[in-house]
Order: sequence, then structure tokens, then C-alpha cells
Amino acid sequence: MRAKQFPLASLTLAVLTGLSSQSAYALQEQQEQSVTEQSSATEQQASPETVIEEVVTTGTRLQGSAAAVVQERKEQAFVADIMGAEQISRTGDSDAAAALRRVTGLTLVDGKFIYVRGLGERYSSTQLNGMSVPSPDPTRAVIPLDLFPADIIESLAVQKSYSASMPANFGGGNVDIRLKSAPSEEVFNASVKVGGNSENFDDAYWYDGGSNWNGKDDGTRAAPQMLQSLWDQRTFLDDISLEQNRDVALALNRDYDPSLQTIDPDYGLDLTYGNRYDIDDKWAIGFLATAAYDNEWEVSEQYLGEDWSLNPDGTYTILRGWDDVESTEQQVTWSGMFTAGINYGSNHKVDFSHVILNDTEDQFREKLGNSNNINFGSDQRIRSYDVTYQERRMVANQVKGMHTFTDWNFLGVDWKYSKSRSSRYAPGNIETRFILTDRNDDGTFDRENESVLTNATTAARYNFQDLNDQVENWGGNVTLPIMLDSWDITLKAGADFVQKTRYATNRRFDINTRAFSDSSVLEGYQLGEILNDNVIADAELGFLPILNDTTVAGDDYISAQAIDAYYFEGDFFFDEKWRVTAGVRWEDFRQVVVPLIPQSGEIDLPTSPDAQDLVDLAFQEDDLYPSLALTYFLTDEQQLRFSYGKTVVRPDLREVSSSTYLDPLTLFPVGGTPGLETTDINNFDARWEWYQDNGDTLSVGFFYKDMTNPIESVQSPSQDGPPLVRIANAETGEVYGTEVEWLKSLSNNFFVSGNVTLSDSSITLDTQNIVEQTGVSTSITNTERRLTGHSEWVVNTQLGFDSDDGMHSASLVYNVFGDRIIIPGIDGRGDSFEQPFHSLDAVYSYYPDFNSQITLKVQNMLNQDKEIEFDNTLLRSETRGVSFSLTYKREF
Repeated sequence: MRAKQFPLASLTLAVLTGLSSQSAYALQEQQEQSVTEQSSATEQQASPETVIEEVVTTGTRLQGSAAAVVQERKEQAFVADIMGAEQISRTGDSDAAAALRRVTGLTLVDGKFIYVRGLGERYSSTQLNGMSVPSPDPTRAVIPLDLFPADIIESLAVQKSYSASMPANFGGGNVDIRLKSAPSEEVFNASVKVGGNSENFDDAYWYDGGSNWNGKDDGTRAAPQMLQSLWDQRTFLDDISLEQNRDVALALNRDYDPSLQTIDPDYGLDLTYGNRYDIDDKWAIGFLATAAYDNEWEVSEQYLGEDWSLNPDGTYTILRGWDDVESTEQQVTWSGMFTAGINYGSNHKVDFSHVILNDTEDQFREKLGNSNNINFGSDQRIRSYDVTYQERRMVANQVKGMHTFTDWNFLGVDWKYSKSRSSRYAPGNIETRFILTDRNDDGTFDRENESVLTNATTAARYNFQDLNDQVENWGGNVTLPIMLDSWDITLKAGADFVQKTRYATNRRFDINTRAFSDSSVLEGYQLGEILNDNVIADAELGFLPILNDTTVAGDDYISAQAIDAYYFEGDFFFDEKWRVTAGVRWEDFRQVVVPLIPQSGEIDLPTSPDAQDLVDLAFQEDDLYPSLALTYFLTDEQQLRFSYGKTVVRPDLREVSSSTYLDPLTLFPVGGTPGLETTDINNFDARWEWYQDNGDTLSVGFFYKDMTNPIESVQSPSQDGPPLVRIANAETGEVYGTEVEWLKSLSNNFFVSGNVTLSDSSITLDTQNIVEQTGVSTSITNTERRLTGHSEWVVNTQLGFDSDDGMHSASLVYNVFGDRIIIPGIDGRGDSFEQPFHSLDAVYSYYPDFNSQITLKVQNMLNQDKEIEFDNTLLRSETRGVSFSLTYKREF
């Protein structure tokens, strides 16, 4: 089902815009803190070949490639970590999400989202080239970072201490993904990759979903035209006759049944071309175009527990869940990027970028388990298979300009504009349920000969989902340098303006096998064979429909955000020893989330709504957010940093909607809470940094965050199925810790780099306040605990080797995080913790000639499994396998 343009979107945005009289002209500033730094960055971009030559002749590849990003980090006024393209290549990471887990204090969740300093993804913001971008994820407002392939990334910047030029929605930090720009000379290269996973060697369950080479659905999963026409007319299955209901059932795709198939190897292709043209001694233009395609498979064995009973000895016995799950997932990604730039001398530059990212995920799971009514160890088992398919897409168009006017005391003017959109299309997802009975008492459940489709109103469930986001961001800043005897001063003033709209729909209905008077037709193990066209067409219909519409109010919603921000910042150098950077940001934030009744398109409100019901739909706040950074230069190589910032974290769009959605990480249903409050944060940072002449670095940092009304997850009792998770405000919270980072040469050929983060967190919850806020009773086990998602320790290390002749390089990379709460416990049951995952990867590159590179990558060499436990009891598990790939890259 494709979402159509909904007129309420423009009306909602108009309401938001009307909440403020501030102008619409605004923009996020660039990372550079002074005109001097801008000039330094320009010089680096203008002659990257000089940096590369230094790499070859003076040290290891990593030290040379890190020189530019280390220099930028050194010159930042605020605490930041920056990772360059060559560093990403050394670790073998394929996308932005995987690469960022190597940064100090960052952990990766679900392969998509980054936790900064143990704070969940809601506590971090993401930008693309310093501009806001939309998210295609229906459960989160932040964009999944696995969408960005490594080949288009120039660097990743993580700013951990707040500056007034950053968005005020700042908790753990801000991640800026910087794309590659036009080169200084002709670039033409191509690469091809093949690979696989140890879990993929055997046959796996798969189905015929109707995907094209690019992973997109060819219409097989889409809602049949008859059903789509009904939805377009706001007519639902409850409003049509039994005969029409039968016709819709006949038109549905029911051929999702699996078979054991051989899994194809992974493969990928990348192509890059760019050039620069000097028109005369002043004007120059350049461009860069990239295209990439990847097709990967992942097979795993899983365990999905849902409910347990407590035994007298303190152990637990599973009552409901899936103890035998075989999962097969195919992910197809393809992306394209085109950037162009025009330069006038060294003081004026305009860049344009067009980025398109496509990602399809297709997962099939064959599951065996039991329920509260069918006990483990009995002569019956539940068999279910489910299909989860989605197409994600993001398109961004960005233009920015940087100008320095030498005749006006080197006045700097930066500006930019971005318009981007994202979408998620998830048609025809299905879940079925069969009953297996050990009829011959042989202790074996025969999937084919002892199976019957369950005789229930929910024998199978279809979902059709669609989501569209759009973000517009523009603005600029002005910088003025002032030179005095002992002072170098840069004054900066700027503005930022963001408008965002989102429209989401969900259509859901169940197959009701009780509509068939003859239950013998339900014998079998394949849905498509059991409910074939003849069975449906010839069935005697009584009073029950074959399809029951289970779409509910809140499955559709429209939302909008508008942000106006203005800031001023001063950067003061004194006697080349002291640097003080102070600023303040005023931000006006407005948000409206409107749940809709799918059957009518009207706003979902109580029967007799009062003023508070309407107030809960909208949210507005404005405030001042100051920042202060102090740097003391101990020597030319060492410096001390101290910083403070006041920030907020606002609820995600879905978290303030009354509807329920499924968390893709835990597969638990999550219910939003209208009226959720903003989290206020006071951020403190201190760091000592040592940058040595030979390229070695060492830093030690400390951080503390004091939080009021932190947004947290709490669990609520559920009647059937997985536990229900609600979003609520805790009373208070704090996070504190230390970070150590190093890069050390062991010899001319070997180096070691890494980082360690040790931290702790605590929050205090008031059960009664949570009940009043969510409207759902809950019995929280631990009213004082760590923050959800917080790891007390994170370790990253890398041992690197570069040969004297420059023909060989290798890296051994290790990453692990401490256990972290995924689902808080209730009714005396302990919190559920994701267990540490020890990731050991190896990357080897061979350079047979100046233009070629062959890379072998092996990941998860320890063959670790992903596990979630509570009270020493397994809640979830998933095998990950050992993955490997071989890549050949050629420069032309």
C-alpha cells in the first residue's frame, strides 16, 4: 500500500509555523571554529596528495591517514572524535554504523543505531554534512546509520560536548556524516566483492517473495487492487459483504510457504569517478560520482522467550515462546552520490550534493514453540512462520557555500540549504500459526504429516505499512575575526531553521479459519495449499467473514516539527596559551503528533474530548542553551579542555503517540505516551590530550551528565504474547565516566590503537507517577537502576601492520561492550541484559601494484552469539556466525 498525499500534513505544519513569529531563515554552522581553521581545512582539501606522500614516507598508513582528522580534532574548541575514510577502511567496516562503534565510548545496537556514552539513540542526533535528515524507521526519529555505505564517507565526526552552534537536542553527542567531495585531480576506481558466512553453508528455509535484483518487491507482496481501492475509499473489511470479503481473500497472495534452499554467496560492486577542471587562474569546477550495490545473506538460529514461571528454587520455567527458530535474511543495498563544486580562488566555494540510499531487508523465520495453553513437553507444538519485508529509501539534496571576504577584515559567510525525504514501504508482511501433534507418539513432530492450520480467528495476520518523512533545513552564519596584541578573537552569529513532516499508515487484518464450516480442510503444513482458490471459493459461509480487519485507531498518524534557532558564539585566544569559547543558543521547538482513525481519517480523540486531550497532541517550548569551553595549552603537544553545556532531549514522534508499535530489536510491542516530558541535561566534560610529533596520540577524558525527567522504557504486564513496553519519564538520572584513547607506534611496521570507556549511570523512577502518566499499571522491580542501553565499559583495540615495501597491511580489531539493560523487569523479575559481544575481526590488504588492492576480511572470528538474559535465564539469542569477504579494487 502506497501512502497518498494527505492534506492534514500541510495543515499540521502550518499550525506549527504559526506557533512562533520568528523568521524561517536559519542554519547549522560548520564544524570549524575560526577563519584560521577554515583556511587550514581548505589547504588540506586542496592538496590531499601531499598528505598521502607523507604517509608513505614517514610512518604507518594509519598514522598518515589519521593526520588530517587528528589535526582537526586538536583544533576543535569542544571535545570531539573524528574518524577518517582510511581508518574506516583499516577496520573493514562496510557502513557508518559499524565504523562508529570503534569511536571512544560508542556502542552499536541492532546493527543500525549508535549509543554515545551509554545513552540510547534518542539521546544522540545525526546530521549529514552538518544538516538535518529524515528517518525511514517507523519506530525511531533518528536515522539508521547502516544506510550509509563506507565508500561514500569522507569522515565521521562525533562531537561529545555541546556548543551553541549545535542542535539543542543533544544528549550523548552529535554524529555528523561527512560525504566525499570533488577531488583535486581525476579519480576513477572500481571494486568487486564476494563473501559469505559460516551459518550460510547449509540449506536454509526461504520463500518466493517476488523480489527483483535490487531487492524491491515486484508487486507480489502488494495489496491486491481490490483491497487498495477499498482503502482509498475509506472502506474497510468490516463494511463489506461476506461475498466481497471472500473475493478479497481470493485476491490475496497466500504463497509464502517455505522450502529448504541453497543460500547464494554475498557479492557487491562499487564504482567511483571524479575530476577537477581549472577554467582559469581563479575559477575551478569539480565533481565526484559514486555507485554501489551489495547483496548479502544472513542465516541464524534463534531463541525467542516470552513468558516464564518462577520455581521454588529461584529458577524459571518457560511458559510461552519459541525455542527453535531458523531465520534467513537477505539485505540488498544500492546507493548513488553525485557531488559538484565550484571554486573562485581560495576564498569562495559552493558545493552541491545529491545522495540516494536504498536498502531492502527480507527476513523469513520458521518457528517452533508453545503457549500458555500448549505446554512445553506435551504432545503438541505450535509451528509458525513469519515474513518481515521492508524497503527503506532516503534522498537528500544539499547545497552550501563558504565565502571569505579579505577586503572586509576576512569576514566569513557560510550558508546552506537541504531538502531530503525518506520512506519505508513494508507490504504484505505475514505471520501464520499451525498446530503440530505427535499422533504416533514417536517423540518427533512431523512438520508435513502431523500439521494443521490453527482453527482460530488469528490463523494468519497480514500487515501493510507505509511511512514518509520530509525534512527541510536552511540557514547560515557570519564570522568576524579580530586581531589584537595578545588576543585572536572570532565572533560568530548564525541561525538554524528546520521543518519536518511525517505521515505513516498501517493496515492489518487476520485470516479467520472459523469461517470454514468444514475444519478438515485445514489439514496440511502449507498455507497456500490449505487455503487454495478452490477451498476459498467453495467454502460455505455462515455468519463469519474469512478476513477480519484488525486495523485500530492510531495505526495512522501525521506529525510535524518546526525549529527556529539563533545563536551567538565568541572564540578567544590569549597569548597562545588560553582559549575560551562561549556561546548561547535560543531555540523554539514545536511539535504536533496526530493519531488518526484509519476508517474515517479523523483525529483519534476520546468520545468527549477535553482541553487536555488537545493539548497532549501538541508540544511547544523555547529556551536558552548556553555553552562554554576552556582550553589551556600546556605545551605545543599537550592541551587541557574543560566544557559545560545545557541541553535537552525531546521525545521521538512515536513515543508521544498513543498507538503501539513493534520494536525491531526485541520484537516487543511498545506503547507511546502522550504528554511525555522533555529531558533537561547539564553536561560537563574535561579532557587531557597529547599529540606527539611522530603521530602518536594519547588522551584521557572525564564526563558527567545530570538529567531531569530522563525518558525511559518500563515494562507492563501483558495478557498474551510478548511483554508490553511503555515509554515514561523517570524522576532523575546521571551518567559519569572516563575515556582513554591512544595511538602508539611499536616499530616502523607495527602500531597499536584503541580506547577504553569506564562509566556508570543511575536513574530513579516513581511507580505511581509512571502509572498516572501512562495509564497502565506496572510493578517495577528496580526503581533505581542504570539507564536502558548503558554499558559500564566499552573496549576497542587495533593491532596494525604495514610492510616496508608498502605492499602489505593488516589489522586485528577487537570490540566489546559491557552488559546493558534492554527490557526493565517487573513483578520481581530482574532486568533483561544484552550480554557482552566479543567481536574480533581481521583485515589484510595486498597491493600487487600501484593501482590495485586485494583485501581479505574475516569478522566475528570468535563466533560469538547475541544473547539477552534476565536472572541468569535466557530471554533471546541469535547466532551470528563467522563472516568473510574478498575484495579487489582497481584504480584506473
